[in-house]
Amino acid sequence: MKTDFSPVYPVYYEVFSEEQEKEFSKVFYFGNGTELEEAKGKITGLIKKGSIEEYLVFDSGDEVRIDRIISINGKLGPAYDEYDAFALACLNCNIPED
Repeated sequence: MKTDFSPVYPVYYEVFSEEQEKEFSKVFYFGNGTELEEAKGKITGLIKKGSIEEYLVFDSGDEVRIDRIISINGKLGPAYDEYDAFALACLNCNIPED
């Protein structure tokens, strides 16, 4: 399931730039739909695909859509709120009270 690209706050570009200076990064992100994925290695750049989609590129060849990043080296990413809501979804269930 592909989602539309959502623009990210400018502060995240600063985070991506700082992380690109490191020799190794670990990124958790939403892959297909709500499937959790992991990419790791050296971030080699940020590329644009199509008119607005942007991706972090790793030396391993992995490409991660920036608006789907949950965390990058333990720092919260643009999709963290979505992840948090997804993780807490079961707590919002209507459980019958005794």
